[in-house]
Amino acid sequence: MKTTALAMLTATSGLAAPSSAIPTVPPPVARPNVLFIACDDLRLNIGCFGDSAAITPNIDRLAARGTLFGRAYTQQAVCNPSRQSLLSGRRPDSIRVWDLRAEFRKTAPDVVPLPEHFKLNGYRTQAIGKIYHDGKRDAASWNEPELHISMPKREDYRLEENRKPHKGSKAAATEFVDAPESEYPDGRVADAAVDSLKKFAARGADSPPFFLAVGFRKPHAPFTAPKRYWDLYDPAKIPPVEQPAPPRLAPDIALHDSVELRGYSDMPKVGPLTPAQIARLRHGYYASTSFTDAQIGRVLDALDRTGLAQNTIIVLWSDHGYHLGEHGLWCKTTCYESDTRVPFIIATPDDRPRGVRTDALVELLDIYPTLVELCGLPSREKLEGRSLVPNLGNPAAPGRDGARSQFPRPWPLRKDALPGVMGYAVRTTGHRYVEWRKFGTLDVVARELYAYKGDQLFETENIVNRPESAALVRRMAAMLPQEIP
Repeated sequence: MKTTALAMLTATSGLAAPSSAIPTVPPPVARPNVLFIACDDLRLNIGCFGDSAAITPNIDRLAARGTLFGRAYTQQAVCNPSRQSLLSGRRPDSIRVWDLRAEFRKTAPDVVPLPEHFKLNGYRTQAIGKIYHDGKRDAASWNEPELHISMPKREDYRLEENRKPHKGSKAAATEFVDAPESEYPDGRVADAAVDSLKKFAARGADSPPFFLAVGFRKPHAPFTAPKRYWDLYDPAKIPPVEQPAPPRLAPDIALHDSVELRGYSDMPKVGPLTPAQIARLRHGYYASTSFTDAQIGRVLDALDRTGLAQNTIIVLWSDHGYHLGEHGLWCKTTCYESDTRVPFIIATPDDRPRGVRTDALVELLDIYPTLVELCGLPSREKLEGRSLVPNLGNPAAPGRDGARSQFPRPWPLRKDALPGVMGYAVRTTGHRYVEWRKFGTLDVVARELYAYKGDQLFETENIVNRPESAALVRRMAAMLPQEIP
């Protein structure tokens, strides 16, 4: 077993010391580093998560060296609330962050976020790319320079016609050209991460451990990536939209008009997309996913080359999932499975079983207490997650009884406005229950209940009003928050 902080579990292995052994104080063990990789809008279209069409060799090899969480859920399916919830270790209601502008530093000033907790306990912490929401700096979290935290939307494009100013900084929803990876934001993030790993390695074994957060912006739209990643896929072989219609009997409040996608200059402002547009967008999403996978691979390769992998915990997560035409929806901002279920992998440098998948229900909130335990840091009060250390390498370890998510309406919220209605969802092994409540009260304006089979990602029929569902509805309703935020 490697001599890492995680290897301390040998102390309880039950092996007796020889009777002649003289008790000694063991030498100090180096605390593990943390490589914290975030992706934006990455759903489960990944090889190791079961998509045979996806070309993602680097995420797949990361899963082969760690534990893949097949049933992991975000707390709110849009960037800023999801990230601030994860990093604070508290639910969106607890930190009062539900939109793209709010910050827990103002709404919940008692919070000590995950990277700051590591910083306060002797780690060298650094952010490269999108960790908090785009452009949101947080000097208290980092003691190394923050790099590529903000990039203009025009940097997603290489064609001049798309780089020109557009309303809302959006141009075409897709673009591919034969360009170097380093000309794209995620290529620059990978370059900087590789350079930082080299610098951490050069500091020597006696230097403090690091917490390096690397945030990739893809496959977030626009779906722009070098042409060679588009060429990986035959458009005719990309899976079609699995369920293009909304769930039967779903309330209108659960759906939306895909406003995020319609902001791109080549997308219709109202009405359905054409088959050609749908095919192009889905092709672009797969290409962008493979591009990000390649950048992740570059970072993992640098970790291995420097020797740092021998004592580094790797965490890979996405802030939320995504719809690619299913239910007639594009992008995120629902309480449904495809938006709330996320890719999540943890690889530790100890002798735990590798290449393990667990279907235990977990939440992104669980990352904070898990890393605290793995690295031997003092715990923090008010964390609303639970440590997943028992689940690492152990598919039989239990998870939550239910994973909770939420989303407000209307969306987007007006500046400085509170939600009008909040959707609260709980996902159990076989069902999802949603209550849409007037915000600030417990008054329910709509309800949903869906049954799933296996890894099913898309809801089919709202069965909440069936008489045989009544007992299940009562049980699942009791799992939702019972306090007024």
